[in-house]
Amino acid sequence: MDILQESKYAVYENKALWLRNKVLEMAVSVNSGHVSTAFSQAELLIALYHGKILNYDSKNIKWDQRDRFILSKGQGGIGIYPVLADNGFFPLKNLENFTGPGSVLGVHAEWHVPGIEVLTGSLGHGLPMATGMAQAAKNDNKKHLIFCLLGDAELYEGSNWEAATFAGHMEYDNLICIIDRNGQGVLGHTDLIESPSDGPRLNPLDDKFRSFGFDVRTINGNRFEEIFGSLSDVRQRKGKKPLLIIANTKKGKGSKLLEDQRLWHYRVPQGKELEQVKKDLNS
Repeated sequence: MDILQESKYAVYENKALWLRNKVLEMAVSVNSGHVSTAFSQAELLIALYHGKILNYDSKNIKWDQRDRFILSKGQGGIGIYPVLADNGFFPLKNLENFTGPGSVLGVHAEWHVPGIEVLTGSLGHGLPMATGMAQAAKNDNKKHLIFCLLGDAELYEGSNWEAATFAGHMEYDNLICIIDRNGQGVLGHTDLIESPSDGPRLNPLDDKFRSFGFDVRTINGNRFEEIFGSLSDVRQRKGKKPLLIIANTKKGKGSKLLEDQRLWHYRVPQGKELEQVKKDLNS
């Protein structure tokens, strides 16, 4: 990337750094929240919201023409709350009461949070709901798009493959699926098979989704240049296929201590570990 390109994306890089620091601050304050999964999706959410890939009006959250965004990997709620607050869906000060008394900001994102469309419940339900929204938009002759961000380990749920079959068959060209492909599930790696708890393998994901009738693009999901490049034409695409973006990311991206370490899915760094994560992020 040349200097001009670097300056073009600098504002988003700074915002992604702010987001990771805010997530860490919120999690540490209550010793709860999935920090590493929020870190892997940071660039994707900043591009969608701050980069205005999504059409939305934070002052009119039920605007009929808004794009619908589903965070299927609901455990990433701590990572979307600062993005929504920073874009005016609710006051930034509300972040200080993450999971606290009277707060609507739980560990998993729920529909009553301003800007959250649905409670995804158990993992694997986001894409089925997104296909329903895509059909509803077609029924009503609406032009808005439906975006769905999934975790890769969610694809062990059969409901996703039923939804993919249906979406491809129905030619939902208004459906944009993004997989946060960080290669990690709670039980182990989703492709790097190193122990009995790893797998089963999800690859070749691109071929699988193409066989269901999707257009497929593979990118580095922690690089803004590639994220914007892959989504720049979402409103001008030709053909009648849903779009899948396989966004290769790193779980715990931004901290050497957290990156690609399964044990940090549930843990919140404290003490010396916290100081190390802060150093990693801000050095």
